[in-house]
Amino acid sequence: MQTSTLACALAIALLTAGCGPRTESPATDSAAASTAPATTSGASIAAGPAASPELLAQAKALFQPIPDKAPDPAGNPVTAEKIVLGKMLYFDGRLSSSGVISCNSCHNVGMGGIDGVPTSIGHGFQKGPRNAPTVYNAVFNVAQFWDGRAEDLKAQAKGPVQAGVEMNNTPETVETTLKSMPGYVLAFQAAFPQETSPVSFDNMAKAIEAFETTLITPGAPFDAFLKGDARALTADQQAGLKLFMDKGCASCHNGINLGGQAYFPFGVVHAPADAVRPAGDRGRFAVTKSQADEYVFRAAPLRNIAATAPYFHSGNVWKLQDAVTIMGDAQLGATLAPDEAEKIHLFLHALTAPIPKIDYPELPERADTTPLPADG
Repeated sequence: MQTSTLACALAIALLTAGCGPRTESPATDSAAASTAPATTSGASIAAGPAASPELLAQAKALFQPIPDKAPDPAGNPVTAEKIVLGKMLYFDGRLSSSGVISCNSCHNVGMGGIDGVPTSIGHGFQKGPRNAPTVYNAVFNVAQFWDGRAEDLKAQAKGPVQAGVEMNNTPETVETTLKSMPGYVLAFQAAFPQETSPVSFDNMAKAIEAFETTLITPGAPFDAFLKGDARALTADQQAGLKLFMDKGCASCHNGINLGGQAYFPFGVVHAPADAVRPAGDRGRFAVTKSQADEYVFRAAPLRNIAATAPYFHSGNVWKLQDAVTIMGDAQLGATLAPDEAEKIHLFLHALTAPIPKIDYPELPERADTTPLPADG
C-alpha cells in the first residue's frame, strides 16, 4: 500500500456520479449512438499570459489530456449497437424493483454525472452510505467506487442494481423484465449478434459499460494547456497549477483524470473531523479486511470537480475552497495560506469541460408479462 507522507494536497476524498414502442432495430439509431460535445457555461477557455516552458514541461510530465475517444474496455469491444442499448438501459428505471430508479437517478448526465446530494436516495427513500462519484470520465479510473471494489464499469453497473439500498433488484428479475419487452429483445440481438441468448444480466452490464465509455469530457482549458496552448490558463490558474504540483497534490492526483489511479489514506498527517471522514466508514478495509487499508480510499478524480459538489465520500463539504483547505491540513499537515488555497481552487476550475450532448432515449414499451413494480 502506497502511503506518501506529504503527497496528497487534495487527496482521496475530494470528489466525490420518454417511453414508447421500439419495433425497429436500434442499430439504425445513429443519433442516439453519438455523443456530440455541447458547450457549457462553466467550460469557457481562459486567456492568460504565456506560461513558462518549464511550467508546461512539468505539467506534461504528470498529466495527460483527455482523448477524444476512450479505449474499449477489456473483453468488451464497443459498437454503435451496444452504445444505443446501453443508453436505453442507463435511463430505464425498470432495472430497479420499484421501476423508478435508474443509473441516471444517482449519476445524472445533465448535472455533472452526479445527483448533487450528500448521499444518494435509493429504494424506499433510503439514503446510501457514500456520495455518488461522477460517471463522467470514470472509464479512465483504475477501479470503480470510492473503495475500488468494482474492477471496471461492467462490474460497477451490476452492483447498484442488486444493492438493497439502491435499486433493490435481482439478476433474474432484470432478465425477466428485459426479455418481456420486444424492443429490448431486438436491441440485445443487435448488440450481441453472435449470441444465441443475448438478453442476460451480464450483457446488460456490458452495454451500460459501452455507453459509459462515451461519457468523457475533453476540451477543458487544462487540456488545451497540456496540448501546448501556453495561454489557456489565467495567471492565477497557472500559479495554482504550480502550487498543486510543488505542494505534492499531484503525487496522488495525476494522469488523465488527475486521480482515480491509486489508493491512499484519508488523513495522511491529521485525521479529518468525523463529519468529513465518518468513523464508521473504514474505506477499503471493507474490501480487503487488511488493517493497512483502514480509512484508505481511491484518490478522487478531479476532472470537473468544480461542478460536482458536495465533496468527500461523506458529501458533507459544499464549497470547493473548503475542501482544498481541509486536504491541505489532512494530507500535507500544513495550513495553506488563503491566497495559496484560492489559487489552487482557481486552477481546479480549469479542469471543467463541456459535457457531451445526450438525447433522452425512447424506451421499449412494457408488455403484459413485464413484472410489475414492487412496493417500497
